[in-house]
Amino acid sequence: MSDTADTATETTDDVEPTDAGREADTMPSPDPAVDPTTAALATDGLRRTFGEVTAVDRVSLGVERGELRAIIGPNGAGKTTLFNTIMGTLPPTDGRVFLDGQDVTERDEHERPHLGLARSFQSNELFEEQTVLENVRVVVQTSRRGAFSFDLFRDHRSVGRERALELLDTVGLDAPPSTLAKNLSHGDQRRLGIAMALATEPEVLLLDEPTSGMSPGATTATANLIEEIRDELGLTVVLIEHDMDVVLSISDRISVLNRGSLIATGPPEEIQANDAVQDAYLGGMREEL
Repeated sequence: MSDTADTATETTDDVEPTDAGREADTMPSPDPAVDPTTAALATDGLRRTFGEVTAVDRVSLGVERGELRAIIGPNGAGKTTLFNTIMGTLPPTDGRVFLDGQDVTERDEHERPHLGLARSFQSNELFEEQTVLENVRVVVQTSRRGAFSFDLFRDHRSVGRERALELLDTVGLDAPPSTLAKNLSHGDQRRLGIAMALATEPEVLLLDEPTSGMSPGATTATANLIEEIRDELGLTVVLIEHDMDVVLSISDRISVLNRGSLIATGPPEEIQANDAVQDAYLGGMREEL
């Protein structure tokens, strides 16, 4: 990996075709909790298609300020495409995205972090040949300056250093700040990605499978970290997560996608008891718990 952070590339791996004509005839139930103009983050009838494939099918959800919301669903449900559309990586086919009551649908991806929306950096987006400290410091400085350029690695290395060290401490990164990003463990790369997202000073933080590939101990530690970030920094957190133990233990509310549609939203105990969720995803979890 070079110093250049790869531009996110969308694929349709997270997509399954919907039934013929369903997008025209069926309206999934919206999240009833929050008015999109007053929520910390909301979507209104959000839809994204790839040719004849509908990946996100008129999803309306609202996340309250300070809430920890999980997005779950089987493979192909459209979760990552939903995140990409919220972040502006992909433009929606239809529908709107709101951030703190403001319609940001037409705002470019690079503008949204300056409006308070951030997504955790993935391993392939790290500056692998730079130190842990430099990865975070450059995002701090970029956030303050408003634009990225590679001279940030050459000049003003003291700018943002103190804040970067604070963020590394916040996420509990075990490796020394002088460690090259490419030499981090998988878990520490995930933590570094969260620290880099926090460097943009977000109000709403999106986490895409933050415990993927982690050991049970690292998974528990990361789940605790997510709760601490929400509580101590006062953030609104939305995460995609497959580990149901994590989802059920830390989420205030859970939204369930299936074939691009929002089929249920509610507190963990309500989602566990929902027959449609059982059929679509949880595979009998209600009987097990």
